Amino acid sequence: MDEPRQPNPTRRNLLIVGAVSTVVPILPVGTATARASMGSADGVKSPEVPGTMRVTLAVNGRDQEIDVDPRTTLLDALREHLHLTGTKKGCDHGQCGACTVLVGGVRINACLSLAVMHEGDRITTIEGLGTPENLHPMQSAFIKHDGYQCGYCTPGQICSAVAVLREIEDGVPSHVTGALTAPIDVTNLEMRERMSGNICRCGAYSNIAEAMAEVARSRA
Repeated sequence: MDEPRQPNPTRRNLLIVGAVSTVVPILPVGTATARASMGSADGVKSPEVPGTMRVTLAVNGRDQEIDVDPRTTLLDALREHLHLTGTKKGCDHGQCGACTVLVGGVRINACLSLAVMHEGDRITTIEGLGTPENLHPMQSAFIKHDGYQCGYCTPGQICSAVAVLREIEDGVPSHVTGALTAPIDVTNLEMRERMSGNICRCGAYSNIAEAMAEVARSRA
C-alpha cells in the first residue's frame, strides 16, 4: 500500500499561499457594488468605481470631481488623477518638500495628506500660481536670481516661498523669530529657517533667499 503523500512546506509554497491569502476584499461581497449603484442618504453622488470614494477638490480655481482609493494621497491625486505633474514626488515621506502645495493658502506636504481629507478645499499647485505669459512675482524672482539648477524641487520651493512671506505678514513666528509681539522682520535668517523643510540637492539656497527677499521688498 502506498504511503499517503505528506505536504511539502517549502519556502516557495509558503510564499505562494501567503500571497494568495492576503488578496481578500475589504468590503463584504456586494457592498461596494451596491454602494456604487445607489446615492447616499445626504444626496451625495456615489462613486462609479467600487471600492473608491468620490471627492471634489477646488484645484487652481476649478472644481475637480474624482474617484479615488481612500488611501490615495493628495500628491498622487494631483499627479495621477488630475495630471498636474508640476507637483513633484521626491522622498514621499514628507522630508524633502518637493510636493509642497497650498491648501487654503497654507503650505502642506501633499505626500502626507490623503485626498479624501480635502473635500471642497481650495488647493493651489505650481500650475495655479502663474502661467508662462503671466508669472507669479515669486516665479519671476526665481528666474531672475537663478534660484534653481536641475529644477526638480523648484515647484515645491516656490509654493513654500509664497507661503513663507504670507506667514511673516500674518505674524506667524518661527524658531528664530525674536520679539513675538512685534512685526516680524523679513531677514535672511528668518527665511532660511522657514524654508528648511524644502531640500535643494543642487544647493541653490542663497539664490532662493535672494529671490524671496526681492519679492518681500516689493511688498513693503
